[in-house]
Amino acid sequence: MLRGRESLIRLIGKRRRYLPNRHSILSIPISLSDERNGGEGEGGGGGEGYSNTKMDSDSDSDWVTCPVCQSNVRGDDGIINSHLDDCLARGTKRKLSQRTLLDWNFSRDSSKSKQTEFGAVQTGLDNYVHDFVNKSSDPVAENDYSLKCETSDSRDHILHTPAFASVETPVLNGKLNHIENSPPASPQISIPHTAETVDDIYGYNLLSNIVARRFCDKVELNPGDTISLMRDPNNSKDPNAIKVLTADSESTKTVGFLPRELAQYLSPLMDKFGLCFEGSITSVPDRALAAIPVQIVCCKKTYIGENECEDNQIFNSLWKHVLNVVKLEKSSPGNKKYQHNFILMLQEVLKTNPHLLTTDEKTFLESFLSLSEDGQRLFVRLYTRKGPWFRLANISYSEILDCQLAATELSGYVCLIKSKNDIQKDDLEELLNVLAVGELREIRSTMNKNSIRGGSRKQDFIALLTSTYKDKLCVIFEKTGVCIRISPKAESLIWRVERLFFLDEELDLSTFLLVDMGIVKYPSYNCIISDQIFSCRDDLLSYEEAIEVAQIMDQALEENNRELVMRCINLSDSRILSSTVKIYESSLVPFFSRFSSSWVYSKVLFLGVSFLEHENRYIDAIRLLKRLLLNFTSDKRRGYWTLRLSMDLEHLGRHNESLIVAENGLLDPWVRAGTRISLQRRVLRLGKPPRRWKTPSFSESVQRKITEVHVQGRPLNCVTGTKSRFYGEDGEQCGVEQLALQYYAGEGGGWQGIHAESGVWLTIFGLLMWDVMFTDVPNVFRNLYQTAPLDMDTDSFYEARKSLVESLLQNVKNGMAEEILITSWQLHFGTACRGVKWDNHSLSDLRAIVTCIGGPCLASICRHLAQDYRSWSSGMPDLLLWRFNGDTSGEAKLVEVKGPRDRLSEQQRAWLLFLMDAGFNAEICKVSPLR
Repeated sequence: MLRGRESLIRLIGKRRRYLPNRHSILSIPISLSDERNGGEGEGGGGGEGYSNTKMDSDSDSDWVTCPVCQSNVRGDDGIINSHLDDCLARGTKRKLSQRTLLDWNFSRDSSKSKQTEFGAVQTGLDNYVHDFVNKSSDPVAENDYSLKCETSDSRDHILHTPAFASVETPVLNGKLNHIENSPPASPQISIPHTAETVDDIYGYNLLSNIVARRFCDKVELNPGDTISLMRDPNNSKDPNAIKVLTADSESTKTVGFLPRELAQYLSPLMDKFGLCFEGSITSVPDRALAAIPVQIVCCKKTYIGENECEDNQIFNSLWKHVLNVVKLEKSSPGNKKYQHNFILMLQEVLKTNPHLLTTDEKTFLESFLSLSEDGQRLFVRLYTRKGPWFRLANISYSEILDCQLAATELSGYVCLIKSKNDIQKDDLEELLNVLAVGELREIRSTMNKNSIRGGSRKQDFIALLTSTYKDKLCVIFEKTGVCIRISPKAESLIWRVERLFFLDEELDLSTFLLVDMGIVKYPSYNCIISDQIFSCRDDLLSYEEAIEVAQIMDQALEENNRELVMRCINLSDSRILSSTVKIYESSLVPFFSRFSSSWVYSKVLFLGVSFLEHENRYIDAIRLLKRLLLNFTSDKRRGYWTLRLSMDLEHLGRHNESLIVAENGLLDPWVRAGTRISLQRRVLRLGKPPRRWKTPSFSESVQRKITEVHVQGRPLNCVTGTKSRFYGEDGEQCGVEQLALQYYAGEGGGWQGIHAESGVWLTIFGLLMWDVMFTDVPNVFRNLYQTAPLDMDTDSFYEARKSLVESLLQNVKNGMAEEILITSWQLHFGTACRGVKWDNHSLSDLRAIVTCIGGPCLASICRHLAQDYRSWSSGMPDLLLWRFNGDTSGEAKLVEVKGPRDRLSEQQRAWLLFLMDAGFNAEICKVSPLR
């Protein structure tokens, strides 16, 4: 992966949403300055792929042609942005990849919880249960599972609290003001009495529903009909699926499935314990495909494991989850809560960001709030589904009484295809995607045999029909029936609302559900808001355009579309060049700069540098690096930009320039950590006589010898480019880090240890600094779904909390770290916090670590991270070792492990040198094959 691409992906998020006419953004005329046509000795002619044209006259730049509607627009930034926003809202639909809220695949990385006095967290046996049941990523059906689970989260108000406080009244009683007329918080669901043994559940009635009926046999059902349950482990959508069977006079037929949230806990009970369930239908709804209420009961078992005690514990945990799912379904119908969450989001954005929305947009959103509940629910369901088109006849949700009627109410918010005349060529390919392969094959069979070509895949059929569609519209509509999708205007506007509400491309409406289910628990803090992130609409539109270009850049790299990559680079370069103010000087709040278009374009531009370097186009890469260094004067990325500039100049044989760039970089206060070490070493290498006669003052420090230990092992592979593997002392295969741990545990000194790299240190830092991180600081918390303050990666973090940080570090230095750690662990266990990995380290290990490290050394590392978290949160040594010398004292050692073909990175060297200066016992362990 090119350098900078991973960072870009984190910025734009995993889900791609494109504005209508995505490529039209790249068609906007790019004005290139004289600096592009020569520069400072850059070869004059520029690099390949760059245009050297200029606007012919000043008058030409007064008006521009809109790439969407082709009308002439005055070339003022504000007018252009507003015009483009209106035009794009009328365009074609963006690519949409967000999952449906109720079909989301949840991961439980930092918030596994167990009901304790400290909050909702999950550990131990419940972790096993989750590992056991969470095996699938896709639902059995489109709309068949509404997700719910127990929660005793003390912050239930999180779902009914605005994400942004108003400027006039930012805080009320330490919390954000509640939205008017909010419904009560989610009910506290207590853990029901659990069975002591498997035998205790015989005869226990469970109320549930039969769902996903459209995918099963068509059977006439009546109240009182007998049903039975059967596992369906080979289900391609859900390996936990449980089929509902009914017997007629001739055969047993599948009439549907149990809801997924119930099946995920009931299926391991059936598999592991051989439980069998029967039941009956309690009522039959009027709608043909609606969920059918049933009552089921455990009737027998066929197996009990060898370890009955352990099996009973597992059974108890699974049964507890089954009862919670059933109870929550009865007491709090969660399949309607997503509608409330959506309304909450709209209301809050309308309240806190009215200056960023046009009158038409505000009217559009306010009108949505006046729609019927069914209309609102259908819209939200469609918005969060993988689309874009859906057959209206196939849409059925238990909480929506009449989907057909709800669709007619959504005029302006959805697009409908009611007849063949409504089918547009631009929509045809997406529309054909709703059909199954068999249906596409039937349409193809009606075509003239001479016109049939291509393969037998679905996309082959679609490509064929798209090219010859005009005489097949009637047949196509007969197959699809009435289809529905979100209108481009509505989707574009709701996407904007999501961005303003969450301020994070990785978060969306599913975040509400994660909190509601207790899967994620966010920290408690106050949102004190005194400044707006986007001061005006133009700032927001420019930022959105930059995000769009970043998305296109990422996909162009994925598709290896070099022409499109170069257009993204050129556009980003043009936007940065046309900026009249430098990024950090343009914002009253420095850490808001990450929400500026210039900052996003800098990400695209640096990724472009990596692309050009990969293409050996060093002249072009040098030009872009100089642009970045010129326009971003207060940025921690300056160190790496300077290093790349020096290296690219050296590639071109311009050694004197390369040396000067490295020397000037060392005078830059924003050049830190590993990049500073890299530049120092370059100066020493390039600055030998006769270029430089004077030895730099840092020479002795940067060239210090680091203790090395050599370990030999039996190699398993010796292939260049692959990770080295060895046979460990126990004869098992292992990596170099595990081999080193075995050495240090034995003849290396009887050390205990873990291979954690930066993870354990960031966890310790987060636990010790918890109260400091989430203290009251203006503008750093903008909503209730943050895992860290916005200024975490900036110098502002330490500066704004200096007295708190130093007071806490003094306590750490005085030996109170273990006490602080224990308190923080007990109060916050399972709560999502940046850097803290609850599952990776036990409390006992962390207590031993902080005890053996000692207060002074631990305080020095925490201060280092507090002052510059971004520069120092990576590159820490692989191994953390400790051993006790008595009951209360011990010692620690940090080891960077290197295999036969590895070398020390400059960031790792920087950490080792710092640790040595701070008094740590640090060394390098080199693993080599036995000779």
